[in-house]
Amino acid sequence: MSEQKLPFDSISPCEYADALPREQFMDYVIKPLWQGMPRISGPAFTVKCEPGDHLMLHAAIYRASPGDIIVVQADDKFAVAGGNVCAIAQSRGIKGFVIDGVIRDLAETRENKFPVFARGVVPKPGAKKCVSPLNQPIQCGGVTVNAGDIIIADEEGVAVIPQAQAASAFEIAKARADKDEAMSLSQWQAQHSEKVESTLASLGFEDS
Repeated sequence: MSEQKLPFDSISPCEYADALPREQFMDYVIKPLWQGMPRISGPAFTVKCEPGDHLMLHAAIYRASPGDIIVVQADDKFAVAGGNVCAIAQSRGIKGFVIDGVIRDLAETRENKFPVFARGVVPKPGAKKCVSPLNQPIQCGGVTVNAGDIIIADEEGVAVIPQAQAASAFEIAKARADKDEAMSLSQWQAQHSEKVESTLASLGFEDS
């Protein structure tokens, strides 16, 4: 099965923690902007918006492929997208936006159930004056994101899997998920308690 066909969104970003270092998880300030947002996954279509500008995101919604997640480097002073831009992206099959910046018209986006992970909302939109290349390496939430990297995003956070590691990361995460699912809470507690106590003993801890 090819990387693009693997069901990355069947597994929480938490399980990918076994497969990825901390620097592949975005800062917690990049969060879902409405409650109940579903988990999304897909290849990154990367966009860099210059400060105060949003032209390239608006260009990207007509260039990204169905199934892509548009990942944006921006600032948080001006909104880079609103309700119509989100609706057009949704109609073209784009899975969602992950934005190191802000949007506006959140009520429309929430009503349409279009997933947006971002810093927040600001009513004032940016300008359309600055051109920059699409699908170049960007910085989003403290992570370097390359075009084609696999994004997994939900309320637990946003994981970025380098394209070359996608299949192996999925297998590691799936093994962890399967192991946890097969174990009852009492079994997990027994293993956890034993590990905690043995670690405390090895570090010389004594109860007072």
